[in-house]
Amino acid sequence: MFTRSCRKRRAALVVMVNVLFGACRGDAKVDVVQIGYRGTALTQQWNHADLQARFDSTSRAMPEALPPAEPMPPGPLPWQNVQVLTDVSVTELLRTMTGFATWVGGDPANCQYCHWVDQPWSDTSADGRPLYRKLVARRMIQMVREINGKNQAHVKNTGVTCYTCHLGKPLPNGLWVYSDQTDYLRHYLDRDGARVVTQQIAPSPGNRSSVKQAEWTYALMIDLSRSIGVNCTYCHNTRQFASWRDAPPARVTAYHGILMVRDINTNFLAELQTTVPLSRLGPLGDAPKIQCVSCHNGTYKPLFGAQLAKLYPALWGRPQWNGIPFPGALASADSAAAMPTLSAAPTPP
Repeated sequence: MFTRSCRKRRAALVVMVNVLFGACRGDAKVDVVQIGYRGTALTQQWNHADLQARFDSTSRAMPEALPPAEPMPPGPLPWQNVQVLTDVSVTELLRTMTGFATWVGGDPANCQYCHWVDQPWSDTSADGRPLYRKLVARRMIQMVREINGKNQAHVKNTGVTCYTCHLGKPLPNGLWVYSDQTDYLRHYLDRDGARVVTQQIAPSPGNRSSVKQAEWTYALMIDLSRSIGVNCTYCHNTRQFASWRDAPPARVTAYHGILMVRDINTNFLAELQTTVPLSRLGPLGDAPKIQCVSCHNGTYKPLFGAQLAKLYPALWGRPQWNGIPFPGALASADSAAAMPTLSAAPTPP
């Protein structure tokens, strides 16, 4: 039982701590949001100033969606060597290519970043060298359609565009190559699981839990936390981090995200080793690969959930043309109002 003097000292201590921490964060407003059962410490702390800074750096400069293309049914295209976007109309293809130039090259007129403008259909330059940027871009279009068409467990009804990762720059953030064969970032390529807790006593090839593996796993978790701008309780129950029981739903979404990144790195990016020039390869000869920060850029939702992909039918990646980008989404791409406003940072979820 506290005496009156103890209560006074405790109250003074609380005030002092609040003042000190308020000074450290510049008196920014902080929301503490409960995301799990009471007593499990499943809370998120959202610093509004930090959210605003991340919003300004990733979303505010997002280009406006281009006006909808004139209605025209898909059909034979008047150009040679179109290998991916063969299921869209001529007008939608031109609109999408303009978007590519803006999202990656930073300028809607920057077609020469990928194409030989005298012969835009060609995969080689005037001197016969492969246009590796065009070859990489073609594979990236296939990748985006794969993500939007088959990975709703992670991207939901938001989807991705080239801008999600590139942010108007030639190269996304967070690209990585092998520094050594034990790099913890291999979890995003060919490592199975990130487990530390074992249910066995005797060591065996199937029981690899060790101090070294624990350090590797925690390095990976810290990287994930920073990549999406959240603390550990966004995905984990602090009573037992390894347990899925009572864990927040975000853990399932994150798990599917890791599976998606592994698929992208394995089947799309690693194979570019033979396409990109040697100067773009890592010291061990591997092609650059992505991780969670490449899309999220420090935010819990890429671009804070802006649904830019919904307005570009060529990126939906459906096996058949049905005019519907995502389940439950708008049936047409002519409503820019469907995108959330980017005039101010969103409130914490």
